[in-house]
Amino acid sequence: MSHAKRLLLCLLMLLTAGCRDGRQANVGPTKPTPSRQADGSTERPLRVMLIPADGGTEEGTIADFQPIFTAITREYGLHFDIRVGQAYNAVVEGMANGQVDVAFFGPVTYHQARERGAAELLAVAVSDGQSVYYSGIFVKQSAGLKDLSDLRGKSVAFGDVNSTSSFNFPVAMLLAAGVDPVRDLAEIRLVDSHATALATLDAGKVDAACASYSSFEKSVGNGQIDPTKVQPLAKSDPIPFPPLAMHVDLDDGLKEKLREALGRVHEAEGVTPEMIRGYGGKKVDRYDTNFSEAEFDKTMSKLALVTDALKAEMLKKAATK
Repeated sequence: MSHAKRLLLCLLMLLTAGCRDGRQANVGPTKPTPSRQADGSTERPLRVMLIPADGGTEEGTIADFQPIFTAITREYGLHFDIRVGQAYNAVVEGMANGQVDVAFFGPVTYHQARERGAAELLAVAVSDGQSVYYSGIFVKQSAGLKDLSDLRGKSVAFGDVNSTSSFNFPVAMLLAAGVDPVRDLAEIRLVDSHATALATLDAGKVDAACASYSSFEKSVGNGQIDPTKVQPLAKSDPIPFPPLAMHVDLDDGLKEKLREALGRVHEAEGVTPEMIRGYGGKKVDRYDTNFSEAEFDKTMSKLALVTDALKAEMLKKAATK
């Protein structure tokens, strides 16, 4: 599929999602198709879908989470069928249509699924006593850019329009700095991941790239980015870690069992610290099953100006290049 066709498809999906949003259409949230009666048995395993985070391979993304679910299977007898969505929106649609029982979302996609009456918070990772990460806008050190206002007339690479830290927060940061991404940027380039955005910057194809700090650190660690040449121009406020969520129609007893299992999996026999991983494959300490939904509401309030209409205009601008 060509780049332009992919952008037009994203635009169609975005507008369709907007029409489903009860607040915009002045109707109640769409009632999801009831989830199949998955019970975690070998015959009816819980269907897990993970967002395609950080530009990793499908196998790599599954490998990050497989040890956790394997430990839960061993300790609690719950079985899982784990897959990776082809796009962020695919994970939302899967849960909203009752085809997914447990999902790993970004904060924005979790909000979308919750608004459609499909998702309920299960757990959020904890690392060094915190459950937050950061979005950033990165530039070449040699470019001499000092603040976000310097991006007027420049080209910027963004990730998926449903990505919290490679699209939504960077757009909010630009708007807060008085930079209109449609009017003021010379070019908007939409790519498939944080890692691709950083690689596009490193190759000199854009003036700035949007990604999570976790992705930047991973790219530096992999030797894909030289931190003496690529540096952050701006850093976001703290963002809650991407959550694990479960379908609202799961049996209440099963929900409680999932919470107990995930909250204690780091203590399970044979589970090493290396096996407990979260967003982008980063090692974490444990999962918090008592994390407050209010933290995600606070995050979404910071993105109030990143409307579907603005996203549509950005997609149109990107499609012209």
